[in-house]
Amino acid sequence: MANALVSIQIIPKAHSSEELYSLVDAAIAVIDQAGVKYEVHPLETTMEGELSTLLSVIEKMNNKMVELGSPNVISQVKILFQPKGITMDTLTEKYRP
Repeated sequence: MANALVSIQIIPKAHSSEELYSLVDAAIAVIDQAGVKYEVHPLETTMEGELSTLLSVIEKMNNKMVELGSPNVISQVKILFQPKGITMDTLTEKYRP
C-alpha cells in the first residue's frame, strides 16, 4: 500500500496562456509516464505512492519544464506521509457518489 499522498500545483513561467497550458499538460504527462496513481483537479494534481517515488516525479516534472523552455518553475507541494499506508479513496470515499 502507498505511504504518501502528494499534491502538486506546478506553475512554469510561460509567455502566454497557451504555452502555460501546454507546459502543464507536459508535467501531467510526466506523472502519467511514472505509472503512479493520480487524479487531476482544477488547481492541483494528487499522486499516490511511495514518498521517495513521488518526490522523484516532482523533480522530473520540474526538469521537464526547464527542458521545454521555461526559465523557472514554482512547485507548490502538499504531502501526507502515513507509514502504515494511505490512499486517496480513504480520504474522499464519503464524498463520492
